[in-house]
Amino acid sequence: EEETFSPSELSIAAALALTSEIPQDYKLRREAAILELEQRGQKRILFGNDMEKFEKDIIRSCRLLRVRADRKALRRKARVEKEYIELHSGRPPMFWIPLRVHAVWERMEVKLACTVLASPPPHVTWYKNGVRIDPRLAPAGKYKIKNKFGMLTLDISRCSMEDSAEYSVEVKNQYGEAYSFATVLVRKYYGKKSGFDSEIYRSEEADFAFPLKPLFSREKEPFTLSCYFSSDLLEHQRDITWFRDGELLQSSACRELKYQDREASLTVSCAYKEDEGFYTIRVPSLDGYKEQTTYVFVRDAAAETAGAPGSPLNVKCHDVNKDCLTLSWVAPSDNGGSPILGYYIERCVAGSEDWVPCNDKPVKTCRYPILGLAEGQTYQFRVKAANKEGISHPSKTSDPVTTYDPSKDKRLTVIPYDDGRTIEIFKDDLEGHIKIPLPPTNVHASEVREDYVALAWDEPDPRGKEPLTYYVEKSIVGSNSWQTVNLDMPVNSPRFALFDLVKGKSYRFRVRSVNKYGISEPSLPSEPVTAGAKLATLPPPSQVLAFRDTKTSVVLQWDKLKDGLEPLGYYIYCRETGTEEWQTVNNKPVTCNEFTVPGLQPGKEYVFCVKSVSEAGLSESSPETDPIVVRPAIACPSAPHGFVLLNCGKADMTIGWKPPKRKGGTKILGYFLDQHDASELDWHEVNIQPIPQRVYTVSNLEEGHLYEFRACAVNMAGVGEVSEPSDLFKCEEWTMAEPGPPYDVKCTEVRDSSLKLHWEAPLYLGAGPVTGYYVDMCEEGSEEWKQINKQSIAPTHMKVSDLETGKCYIFRVRALNKAGIGPPSLPSDPVVAKTKPGTNEIELGVDEEGFIYMAFEAPEKNDSSEFIWSKDYEGPPDADRVQIEEKGNKSKLILKDPSEKDLGIYSVEVMDVDDDISASRTLTKEDLDKLLKRSHEIRNPLIKLISGWNIDVLEKGEVRLWLEVEKLSPNAELHLIFNDKELTSTPTHKINFVKGKGLVELIIQNFCDDDKGMYTAQLKDGKAKNQFTLALIDECFAKVAEEAAAKRREWKKKQGPHFIENLKWKVTENCEVLLTCKATNLSKDTSFQWFFNKKARAGGAFDPQTGIGNLPIKKVKNVKQLRGFGDHMKTQKIQVDLINIPCVFWVVLSIILLALSATPLKIQPTEEGIKIYTDVKYYTDYMKTTWYHKEKQLESRDRLKAGSTMNQIWLHILNPTDADKGKYTLELFDGNNSRKLSTDLSGQGKLNPYPEITWLKNEKVIVFKDRYKMDVKGTVVTITIEKVCNEDTGKYSIYVKNKYGSETGQVTISVYKHGEIPAGLEEEEVPGGTIIRKPK
Repeated sequence: EEETFSPSELSIAAALALTSEIPQDYKLRREAAILELEQRGQKRILFGNDMEKFEKDIIRSCRLLRVRADRKALRRKARVEKEYIELHSGRPPMFWIPLRVHAVWERMEVKLACTVLASPPPHVTWYKNGVRIDPRLAPAGKYKIKNKFGMLTLDISRCSMEDSAEYSVEVKNQYGEAYSFATVLVRKYYGKKSGFDSEIYRSEEADFAFPLKPLFSREKEPFTLSCYFSSDLLEHQRDITWFRDGELLQSSACRELKYQDREASLTVSCAYKEDEGFYTIRVPSLDGYKEQTTYVFVRDAAAETAGAPGSPLNVKCHDVNKDCLTLSWVAPSDNGGSPILGYYIERCVAGSEDWVPCNDKPVKTCRYPILGLAEGQTYQFRVKAANKEGISHPSKTSDPVTTYDPSKDKRLTVIPYDDGRTIEIFKDDLEGHIKIPLPPTNVHASEVREDYVALAWDEPDPRGKEPLTYYVEKSIVGSNSWQTVNLDMPVNSPRFALFDLVKGKSYRFRVRSVNKYGISEPSLPSEPVTAGAKLATLPPPSQVLAFRDTKTSVVLQWDKLKDGLEPLGYYIYCRETGTEEWQTVNNKPVTCNEFTVPGLQPGKEYVFCVKSVSEAGLSESSPETDPIVVRPAIACPSAPHGFVLLNCGKADMTIGWKPPKRKGGTKILGYFLDQHDASELDWHEVNIQPIPQRVYTVSNLEEGHLYEFRACAVNMAGVGEVSEPSDLFKCEEWTMAEPGPPYDVKCTEVRDSSLKLHWEAPLYLGAGPVTGYYVDMCEEGSEEWKQINKQSIAPTHMKVSDLETGKCYIFRVRALNKAGIGPPSLPSDPVVAKTKPGTNEIELGVDEEGFIYMAFEAPEKNDSSEFIWSKDYEGPPDADRVQIEEKGNKSKLILKDPSEKDLGIYSVEVMDVDDDISASRTLTKEDLDKLLKRSHEIRNPLIKLISGWNIDVLEKGEVRLWLEVEKLSPNAELHLIFNDKELTSTPTHKINFVKGKGLVELIIQNFCDDDKGMYTAQLKDGKAKNQFTLALIDECFAKVAEEAAAKRREWKKKQGPHFIENLKWKVTENCEVLLTCKATNLSKDTSFQWFFNKKARAGGAFDPQTGIGNLPIKKVKNVKQLRGFGDHMKTQKIQVDLINIPCVFWVVLSIILLALSATPLKIQPTEEGIKIYTDVKYYTDYMKTTWYHKEKQLESRDRLKAGSTMNQIWLHILNPTDADKGKYTLELFDGNNSRKLSTDLSGQGKLNPYPEITWLKNEKVIVFKDRYKMDVKGTVVTITIEKVCNEDTGKYSIYVKNKYGSETGQVTISVYKHGEIPAGLEEEEVPGGTIIRKPK
């Protein structure tokens, strides 16, 4: 039967469905009836496919019958309700919910509400004590009457004692009328002494004390996000909830949620990038809930390898099967400065730390299939990013995931029966007749990536009772040959991924089912799939715009991607103008297209860009935004507050108020003031033009009337909020003798334990002028005021010290005159004694031009903000004595003519900002003296001297006078003064001035007596100058002149033939003495002649080509004769006359008898071993030396080194052993006779390396000759000083060293004249006539 309904019946049914009440047990009875019917049907179920179909038909027929029955019932009910509505279409009013009694405190709001049912809607009238309430006749905003859908409300604002009354509401229509009554009781609070319980104020709901600020953390480090409340949370507010990106957070092993001492906190023990996001705290309230939101940033951990990328994030598992799954992640925001080459995946069994790599080659995209997993095993995964510099830290591990058969639930049928029990039937059990499996169906490519192709298919239906595995085959399109891909590894799930396919080629795939009975036929081939298709990144967003927000943040907005593209999110980057390095803003992609970037430097200029994030990675950067300076956005100011009556006459009142707490980021241009007579209805404007100051006298008032005031501030953005009305002030002339209240009490220079309090003097003076002030203080929340100063103070400012850091204080001031103490001022705004981060102090210094200055840099400043300087808090400094300069966020006060008149306290305050920005600095006499000295050094700088006047005599006999100073600028000047006359550069007196090196030199060609005198170099470089003087007179001049003359002669000599090798001798094998010399600069006309005792000597030879001359002496028969000849030669000269030369050259031949001058052999320990040596006056190669050990001739080898220097012949024994003990002999042979020197090298024990011994005097090495002797006997080292004199006074030290280490010993020797009492000693005579000296 097909039911039909008319439109009216359908509308009635819809209305009934929306408005009629359904019995509570109706739904339960309906569900029970359906369940019973299904159970009855299920009991008749027979197993098998045919019976299952039959069962479905029965259930479908039962449901159809129920639908038809429901339609009939609905039709009958609609007909009854239609008649009922027609019968009751008109009815008199009835109060469904009546008014209720209210008791409130003074100045609170109250809302009277009731619900009425009536048709048609009634006319509503409200009454107070039987008098009709007309909002137009009441004070503005006093009453608000509303009627919405039968809900009647009356709002009474700012209740006073006069509002205590009986209120009633009358509702009336054509069918009747109704009334409801309620009493409102308004209470006044008089304090604890009045007997009222003041704790009622504390029962108000707690609110947030401070807004949540962005939090910056770092990966792998903990962070705590705290929220503070204004008071203790009430019982119904304690159910605090935290959210991250809209997801509810719960306490866990790595996350702790806590509330204690008015502080709710969320602590994360180890932060990951996944913990970044928008955090919201929600607190229940009577009106719903209150919440605050902020953003937590998690920065990348420091990379193990410089330039490595950041770690990936959001590792998640998808499409989990028996032996495989798909893993996805999000690319990091920071690539380390070079493109990311790919990703490495690792897995481990949950609960272990044995990480196994899942891929050998880096994966190019952020999605990858994982194969070869064990069914029923629980795994965790992590991912690392790699670029050319290195590999990142691993990502946060994924949530544990267990492999399973997802089709198991679909193949299971659960049949309930009596007493809640069930029967589970697996479809596999019904398909036992299936032996050889059927082929799979719907083979297709579910994913095609650059690295792999993922295949999926449907299981055969029916699949049979036995477990199935699968073999996958592939074939290149156009070919008829098929290749089995996974012959060695059958697939257990209807999913498989193929790697290493040839890019650009098209493939077809098919699958075979396998069970223990055999292999199925192949499935139908898939559609052609082209391998290697690279997944393209998304385009970047467009139209990125930056807007001013707060003093440390900027708002970014951008357009979403077009063409339906959905990125995983966006990364934001910022860069300070003038720098090249981009900084990452967020490390977790944001999904919205608007973001507030916090943590920026106030007053700095930034540019921004955005990148899209997808599985393919990051897009290119969006176009940069226009540069934007970080400053608060300009907005309308908040409302003024704190109205106070400062003076009152018969027809005028002087009103003061406090400025808005939020100035809107720009200067307050003025205020509009309204007044309201309590006896009138309307408010009236006091001024048409804005009042620039916060004190105003309102005239033309009625004496004895009560007035209240309100105001609003105006800035460049417009007119701000209107303030709450002030208290009612009575217009009554003040005649009291005491002064009126001070006003405008404010705090500046707030630090951890101190602040500066300022106020304005009262406008009403009373019986006489104000003579002082008393300052009171109390902690916020307390009512106990404490007087700070015992004696009154005259200034209108005071420094308050010894405050407790972190506590909140309130201050007030009372004025004093001869009649007494006046009423207190309006309390100051609460202030927390704590130095705010970024607070700067006044800098005191001297600039580059030598001016003494005081500078202050504001951490924030608006475009219209001004720096207000004050001296001693009495007003601006004298403009004739200071100069003030401003640049950006910095203000500089310069002292024009510093003196003691400028001593005092200088303070500065930044105007038109929301927070207090101020500081002070005391300029003391000590500071001024130091600054004046520094100023003088800057204004009169000295050129730094590096090397004073030096005198060099050059090769040609020229004299060079030079000095070196610090590097000079190209504009430096030099004036060289000689005997009060300035020198100029001439050929004979050449002046060189190398400014870049700071070199000044004077080269004098022919140095003579005319050059004796005083030389002064005067230097000037900008403001810097200096002069240096050289006195070239007396012995200094004579010495230089002599050396210059000698070098001139030598130079002139070298201009013709001259000797380059002086006359020398040697003894030949025939015992002849051969004299040789060598000349150069010869010509063909040069002759060479030997002379002996000024007489020509024949027998010489000369080679003009080499310049070598020889003269053999054959009459020397023995050494004595040679010695006599040598002695004779010492006093005689051999003259060699070179013809055609203007000068005569003489050569002195000195024959040194080496063997006779040698000293006895000495033994010296060294770091490497032992050194045996003898000292000689002079040594030449013509003397033959031979060393012997135990009468056996020694030859130089690895451990024995023989050698000589100009004054020493030595044998060095390296790494000595016992075999090196014994007698050592040195034989010196002069060609005729020989001399032997011996020493015995013996000792106890093994010959370890003796230490090398060095004696030092005043840190200089002692040369042992003349009066200094050293003796070494075993382990005893002795130094002997003969003929001691005052020069021997000093600090002596011995330094011993071998290959195993070193050590130093020290002693001080003081030498005094005979009979002299050393300083610090006193004489004392003892018995026996002996005088001793003791220290004082």
